[in-house]
Amino acid sequence: MDTNWMAHGLCAHEDPAIFFPSDGVGVIKAQRICRQCPKQEHCLEYAVTNKIDHGVWGGESERARRRLIRKRNVIAAKAASKAARKAAKIGTEVSVDLAVEAPADAATDHESLTSVD
Repeated sequence: MDTNWMAHGLCAHEDPAIFFPSDGVGVIKAQRICRQCPKQEHCLEYAVTNKIDHGVWGGESERARRRLIRKRNVIAAKAASKAARKAAKIGTEVSVDLAVEAPADAATDHESLTSVD
């Protein structure tokens, strides 16, 4: 993953300790800086993708990022389930359509090909 954006973030000009606070007040201070940063989205995505456990990244605390990851996992699971149901439904419809569109003498043709004299 490209990390060139890091040099252009506002955090590059701040004391790194600000982004690794020990209390809620420190988190708020870091979030204020992040909200002004042009690289906030890149930063958050980097932290989520790499499962970074500590610090404020992209304006989100560790707890908020864990919630975001869980939410994304739920959405992905629902999408996969929906896709599987749709695929199964299409497969059923295709079978029904083929049976309806098959010529009336198709069974006879099949039987003549498989019968043993």
